[in-house]
Amino acid sequence: MIVRKYKKRGHIKPEINLTSMIDVMSILMSVFMVTAPMLTTGMSVDLPKGGKTAIEGAEKAVDITIDKNGNIFIGKEKIAPAKLKTKLLFMLKQNPKLSIVISGDTKTQYGKIIEVMSNLKSAGFKKVGLKTEPLTKK
Repeated sequence: MIVRKYKKRGHIKPEINLTSMIDVMSILMSVFMVTAPMLTTGMSVDLPKGGKTAIEGAEKAVDITIDKNGNIFIGKEKIAPAKLKTKLLFMLKQNPKLSIVISGDTKTQYGKIIEVMSNLKSAGFKKVGLKTEPLTKK
């Protein structure tokens, strides 16, 4: 801390050196900017192109992923199709306002996605969305 004396009265005026704090904050910001993209949940799939706007509340939604082999994941946990409805009903009882985002690989059979959507509808989910990559202009 730098301390200077006033010339007239002899009082001490404390000053705070902000350089160290700015350095620490810039390092923390860099760390968060690098790690934030790695914190996405779910499996990595090749999403279809389409759509421009995001679903409201999608950042708080449960992500159901269907890979190209037809395997179903809730987050990163693989789940059998027979147990999917039971798990979804349990989740709905915990949070009745829960929304679902389905991420289907471009090579996933259409019927598999419809099957999952049917399970969601019969479980009572009202907010269901399909995740896509934004369209790129050529």
